[in-house]
Amino acid sequence: MPADNPTAPARVSHDPANPEALLRFMTERWARPKKGGGTVKAAASHAARRRALSAAFPGETLIVPTGHEKVRANDTTFRFRPGTDFYYLTGSHEPDSVLVLLPEGAGHRSVLFVEPNPGKSNATFFTDRQKGELWVGARRGVPESRAWFAVDEARPLGDLQQLLGELPGEFRVLRGLSPAVDDRLKVQADRDTAFGQHLSELRLVKDDAEVRELSAAIASTKRGFEDVIQRLSIARSEREIEGVFGLRARWEGNDVGYGTIAATGSHACVLHWTRNNGTVKAEDLLLLDAGVEGHSLYTADITRTLPIGGKFSPEQREVYQLVLNAQRAGFSAVKPGNDFLAPNRAAMRVLAAGLQRMGILRDAEDALRDEHQFYRRYTLHNVSHMLGLDVHDCARAREETYKFGKLRAGMVLTVEPGLYFQPDDLTVPKGYRGIGVRIEDDVLVTPTGYRNLSAGIPSDTAAVERWMTRVWDTAAGR
Repeated sequence: MPADNPTAPARVSHDPANPEALLRFMTERWARPKKGGGTVKAAASHAARRRALSAAFPGETLIVPTGHEKVRANDTTFRFRPGTDFYYLTGSHEPDSVLVLLPEGAGHRSVLFVEPNPGKSNATFFTDRQKGELWVGARRGVPESRAWFAVDEARPLGDLQQLLGELPGEFRVLRGLSPAVDDRLKVQADRDTAFGQHLSELRLVKDDAEVRELSAAIASTKRGFEDVIQRLSIARSEREIEGVFGLRARWEGNDVGYGTIAATGSHACVLHWTRNNGTVKAEDLLLLDAGVEGHSLYTADITRTLPIGGKFSPEQREVYQLVLNAQRAGFSAVKPGNDFLAPNRAAMRVLAAGLQRMGILRDAEDALRDEHQFYRRYTLHNVSHMLGLDVHDCARAREETYKFGKLRAGMVLTVEPGLYFQPDDLTVPKGYRGIGVRIEDDVLVTPTGYRNLSAGIPSDTAAVERWMTRVWDTAAGR
């Protein structure tokens, strides 16, 4: 782009020059773009969520950015994923956008600030590597965004700074997503923190549409697991496993919901093993912790521990069965009115008793005492977290409403006990060392108890072995 053009994006060394004649030629004789119709899926749900947020903060301006693309290396970026709270309130996937709820009457007026789409009448459609239509695809634009996202008003993103400088009265900001917004508005630590907490707490209870989206993501995840099982007979590396599952996630959804854990052998004893650079061996277990994130951004979070050769060894089976028993105890504690931590306490009691039977803990009751917690050497983590748009959903919620709160119908949480016997742990009999097992399901709290949304993915040892054989036989045409 010529240096005397004040609107030109910054050039880099490999950019070609664009003579004025080319600029004129490129902006001539294009067909008029077709106008789109309709509204985003679940527009009514997004509007209802905005009304709920409005009711909680009457008379205050509320500002929720979605965030920006993040640099991966030099001038390349990671694939953009919208901010969770912004998406929850709008349904928009576009980067850079900001939702502002302006006080109006007894409620708020929703104003969505978006990148304009000048079409091909402006040379930036081919000169701007970051936002140009021929580089990254067309943005929806201002009037189209107002209609599509069913907001009261849409404005060009360039108007946002002026509005931020003229805010009437009190305001609250969701911080940490947009430096341009954060830097423009004074920090109000208590008010902004409370705003983020409230946004998280709005998502603690899922409606029927959200549960359907989660169920669809879980169904895709099961197919991804079966893709992996089919590959296991010839797979050489954990990266193959990660890649096979990732194909299903991109084929049927938006992406993986988090970094896939494809941990074989003793790598399964590292809780968040995402290096996935190990070798696949038939005598080992595969701990596969993975989830498809749907196009609606709701994500599954499933773990299955699979015998790579198709059959559990006696030691593997013993450890696996203990974890499965602990998970069943955790399930039984999922019901409205119970503490969020009740499933964890139930599962830990089963694990501790089993570790005593195995000769690893001397005294289960003593190990469970708050001042000891010796069992955690072998299990490390609690068994549950909330699930939804984020794999660790509602993370800004207050402890009294989440970790130390009560379970309510409509909440969705994981139940995922595990045992991890480190290969160098001398407190563990040699035959168990290097075995890591986790079993994780996604559970809906119902008015009378729970429903395991991922119950269709086999989990007991015999069912897992049959499942693997069935997948292999189907792949071989038997």
